[in-house]
Amino acid sequence: MTADELKKIIQSGEKIDVEFKQSENDLTKDVYQSVCSFNNRNGGHIVLGVVDKTKEIRGVNFQKVDKILKDFTTSINNANKLNPPMYLTPEVFEIDGKILVYIWVPEGTQLRRLNGRIWDRTHEGDIDITDNAELVYKMYARKQSTYFVNKVYPRLGLEYLDLDVIRRAKQMALSRVDNHPWANMDEKEILRSTGLILTDPDTGKEGITLAAILLFGKDNTIMSVLPQYKTDAIYRVKNLDRYDDREVIITNLIDSYRRLMDFGKKHLNDTFVLDGDQSVSARDKILREIISNILAHRDYSNAYTAQFVIESNRIYTKNSNLPHGHGELKLNQFEPFPKNPPISKVFREIGYADELGSGMRNTNKYTKLYSGGTPIFLEDNIFQIVIPMESVADLQVGPDNVKKVTEKVTEKVTEKVTEKEQEVLALLLENANYTMPQLAEKLKISRKTIAVRLKSLKEKNVIERVGSDRKGYWKINK
Repeated sequence: MTADELKKIIQSGEKIDVEFKQSENDLTKDVYQSVCSFNNRNGGHIVLGVVDKTKEIRGVNFQKVDKILKDFTTSINNANKLNPPMYLTPEVFEIDGKILVYIWVPEGTQLRRLNGRIWDRTHEGDIDITDNAELVYKMYARKQSTYFVNKVYPRLGLEYLDLDVIRRAKQMALSRVDNHPWANMDEKEILRSTGLILTDPDTGKEGITLAAILLFGKDNTIMSVLPQYKTDAIYRVKNLDRYDDREVIITNLIDSYRRLMDFGKKHLNDTFVLDGDQSVSARDKILREIISNILAHRDYSNAYTAQFVIESNRIYTKNSNLPHGHGELKLNQFEPFPKNPPISKVFREIGYADELGSGMRNTNKYTKLYSGGTPIFLEDNIFQIVIPMESVADLQVGPDNVKKVTEKVTEKVTEKVTEKEQEVLALLLENANYTMPQLAEKLKISRKTIAVRLKSLKEKNVIERVGSDRKGYWKINK
């Protein structure tokens, strides 16, 4: 820490990781509360000699500095006061002719108590959470070296899992990677290789984990061990008081991912964009990242229902979270933390997710291509992702939407265009970059049939191809 860096900290004011104490002549007890809360949360800066409300630098009495340093060091090394004890080294600075004492408190690997009480840090300051069982549990969960989803169920055998889902996951992994390690493994060996069968440290007995049940469990098994588990998918565009469409999903994570993807595809317009020289579905790329996030990184110890919501001007997700910070995450400052490693590992193997931290980058990239907006990531006890959308992404796909687009197209062309050809034009008006295979897939017809319709439209001088088959686009002649 330098004097200039300390000045910047003071100028930025108090926040979740910055605390000012006047402490002109001695240490007050709230200094130790901040030490305890910072250590229990994400670490932080304590500056003695600054007025908290005004950021005014009053300084510490020069004659009291040595005593303050001695008292502080003695107290934090006293297990009867702060347990476990800490070893911190305060620094003394002179700024604007005033003496300041700076204390950096790191994030602790274990929970600490001050005089038998547990303190935590929020945006509002230091709070005593000792009597709040849920908050204390969450703190222990953050500190412990294991994860909630590693809870072992020695009494539950493989018959409590859906082996067909494991086999499907295996095929998904094999289709992605040649000579995949799972190729010669049976279902039990796959579970072991991914850390989904562990030994209970309390009983010494082996069993499947909660992560295994969430990923591959039968629905009744999931409900028996985690009755609060569900994901709520909502489409709300016309009926703003309730919803236009809704699906409550309580099945395994593999099928939950598929059903959430299908829900998103059902209600979001598909715009193909160029990623380098490849035409990709920006919609599907975004859905993949945000859906894998609410499934793989959720705090399953919390009864909060995860949400996937589509509205006219945004998509957003919410899921319970064990935060490592508070507030909006910035792409250039983001440091990813593993939340549920065994679930994330399986998701990576089957192509539902990539390496840790890539989701935020990909979501940012494809949102800009999809709607021109910038996604927002909010870290707190409830983690939120907000995807802003413009008109390109707020139409519901399906027959009604094709009809509306077709009406726009018919204003541009003559009566000689058939109804089937108008379906093609509807898609081209939606996205001029559609390739022949993409058009065939959208209309659920063969490539040969779509080729015939495109040829007819070109002969009627309704459309023309600009550029190559791969990198060009369709121009509709008015």
